[in-house]
Amino acid sequence: MTSLHTTSVRRRRLGVAAAAAGLIATLFTAGPAAATPDPGDTATTRSGVSVSEQAEVRAAIESGEIPGVDEIVHSANIEHLTNVPKDALQGLNTDLAFQGSYAYAGNYDGFRIFDIRNPKKPRTVAQVLCPGSQNDISVSGNLLFLSTDSSRSDNSCASTTQPATEKSSWEGMKVFDISDKRNPKYVAAVETACGSHTHTIIPERKNVYVYVSSYSPNETFPDCQPPHDGISVIKVPRNAPEDSRIVNFPVLFPDGGNPGAPTNPGVSKTTGCHDITVLPSKDLAAGACMGDGLLFSIKDPENPKIIDRVQDNVNFAFWHSATFNQDADKVVFTDELGGGGAATCNDEIGPNRGADGVYDIKGRGDHRKLVFRSYFKIDRPQADTEVCVAHNGSIIPVKGRDIMVQAWYQGGVSVWDFTDSSKPEEIAYFERGPVSTDAVTTAGPWSAYYYNGYIYSNDIAKGFDVLKLDDRRTDPAKKVRLPELNVQTQPDYFDR
Repeated sequence: MTSLHTTSVRRRRLGVAAAAAGLIATLFTAGPAAATPDPGDTATTRSGVSVSEQAEVRAAIESGEIPGVDEIVHSANIEHLTNVPKDALQGLNTDLAFQGSYAYAGNYDGFRIFDIRNPKKPRTVAQVLCPGSQNDISVSGNLLFLSTDSSRSDNSCASTTQPATEKSSWEGMKVFDISDKRNPKYVAAVETACGSHTHTIIPERKNVYVYVSSYSPNETFPDCQPPHDGISVIKVPRNAPEDSRIVNFPVLFPDGGNPGAPTNPGVSKTTGCHDITVLPSKDLAAGACMGDGLLFSIKDPENPKIIDRVQDNVNFAFWHSATFNQDADKVVFTDELGGGGAATCNDEIGPNRGADGVYDIKGRGDHRKLVFRSYFKIDRPQADTEVCVAHNGSIIPVKGRDIMVQAWYQGGVSVWDFTDSSKPEEIAYFERGPVSTDAVTTAGPWSAYYYNGYIYSNDIAKGFDVLKLDDRRTDPAKKVRLPELNVQTQPDYFDR
């Protein structure tokens, strides 16, 4: 039974102390994917919750201040249509991409393709076992792109884990042909320095450019040497993906980037980018790069040019991702405080640390500047056993308004309005109660995106969720239909 708590009840402060029938298209023999042992999207289950904290969590559940274990709660304007549990791929679920009536769901063990013609009953079309965290995913035409950011014995889907200190180890980008959705074919691989934690595509008629974000070099890693102050740019010919190759490694931080601690305590040292979002219709990109936020031009996609760079050495710990508004006069940066492995949505952390940063873009051309306006963080209290962190989201396309849906791990799915960039506010939510009352556990939505009238969420532990949002402020978005959506390649929603 789905319970419904009102916003006022859920916002009381918590006194915290600190498809079995799916078709398996391709099944390779492989070992488990290893998580990247660095800040940013780590996958962990941690102990360390005291007896008194465990008692507080149980008391909060009993009083109704937070949902019970795995209990679903949501605002009145959101309906939970369905959940599709994990099947053949038992790793952590990650990012999502969309094309026509299909959704593509990443998983540390590979990827899964859903037929979403009936959003109430998604149907598994294929599951591909190809371990290599995080398996960040994008699609364009007949090509699917998959990131590998764990050191592997080779570039095959049958690879096993291998230390990054060994020269023969492989990390980078994989390319699949998805012209037959039931039988994706692995067609190309490109090794990149420090692997591919995430990637962003810039589709063109003949080629697809791929910006590869990676970080954390080490002198003992032959293929990930410091300094690592840029991104890999891969050119993929649509008609000959086997000829994919790196065409540039532009340096984005000629001064080395944010030095981190001890100069800036609590801030990650910049040794690359975590994620990049491009807005091709405006020739713009925004980079979330550990200790720095970037705005740059992509008029020449092989040679991106920095326009502006900002830091927040007070409240931001790890610049994780970025989202433009439709008019390209604002950008939202997320902070992954705790590296995706800590409980950060509580009174102890507060409303500004681990929040989204809302920036206005002022000026024109190469003189544009990022100007900070406000922080946004969900104010629905979460237990100290719940990993809660600002994560991947997308614009909900409504003319004249700036509204975003966003994943917050165990903080659930949040819909918030930043039309007034100095006063953002949450207008809808969906979440589950804690997975555990006695251990800090990574779970909840990794990505939550709006696509053709519905919100799709890839829950790290629980599977694929479909939500329906009914609200006069967002209802106009239901008329916007896209043939394809990779959220980090933001479309012009209204030029069609």
